[in-house]
Amino acid sequence: MYAYIVRRVVYAFFILIGVNLITFALFFKVNTPDDIARLQLGVKYVTPEAIAKWKSDRGYDKPLVYNGGAEGRHKFTDTIYFEKSVEMFRFNFGRADDGRDIAYEISTRMWPSLALAVPVFLVGLLLQITFALMMAFFRATYIDFWGVVLCVVMMSISGLFYIIGGQYLISKLWNLVPISGYVEGFDALKFLLLPVAVGVIGGIGSGARWYRTIFLEEVGKDYVRTARAKGLSEVVVFFRHILRNAMIPILTGAVVAIPLLFMGSLVAESFFGIPGLGSYTIEAIQAQDFAVVRSMVFIGSVLYILGLLLTDISYTLVDPRVRFE
Repeated sequence: MYAYIVRRVVYAFFILIGVNLITFALFFKVNTPDDIARLQLGVKYVTPEAIAKWKSDRGYDKPLVYNGGAEGRHKFTDTIYFEKSVEMFRFNFGRADDGRDIAYEISTRMWPSLALAVPVFLVGLLLQITFALMMAFFRATYIDFWGVVLCVVMMSISGLFYIIGGQYLISKLWNLVPISGYVEGFDALKFLLLPVAVGVIGGIGSGARWYRTIFLEEVGKDYVRTARAKGLSEVVVFFRHILRNAMIPILTGAVVAIPLLFMGSLVAESFFGIPGLGSYTIEAIQAQDFAVVRSMVFIGSVLYILGLLLTDISYTLVDPRVRFE
């Protein structure tokens, strides 16, 4: 098992290096430092002096990858790639174009994102699996049929409809919770109830239908027929055997969602005025702040690779075939 985990860690490290290189190429080859300077200065006719000053103030006046004018190791360290990309491995993100420290903004804004995403993830996962188990248990009945119809209907409705409909019905008409906003501490609960409910409801359709397919695939396997032949009840078969053997695809979908928990929901945070990482990314894109966008892309890559690594490790906990490979 330990050799399996070590291999996955090594693979993850090289994948992260590759992602870092690709991200750098996309940001600094497609948009050169001169192009970034022109976008940030925001005027129609920009003088070369203004561009040079903007680049010098923010460290974009150096060579991209190799500095032939420097000596020794500074040929590689005194470059844009080292200062803007390699330093990210130390979680040194530098400053945004407006002067704010990016690491401080991330450490501050991640808590509202987690406060929204974690309840949506946990409650949503519980309801999706429960609903899927119910449809699979009563398969080929009216409960299963109308359950699938409900899932398809919920999947066909845009997430924006749930957000706008929830704000209009719950906040404006019934005046139960605020439409948008956020405060620190326990008072944040009243601002999170509506976006959490909208996030849970919006994900039930696709999630429950996917888990139902997984459970139905397990129902037809030989070990299920053997368990029934031993006289086990259908409830015991479902919860002791089918649910346990369906854990690998469930874990695959659940653990990979870890980046979304940290990064937040771009749409929900913007609509509900929650100052999380999702809204921070949207604001950076609108302001064309490439330093922030580049940092968020890197963090997203790290978390996604970490999610894949945790998925591989979780396989060793639920599948002995992987554990003793």
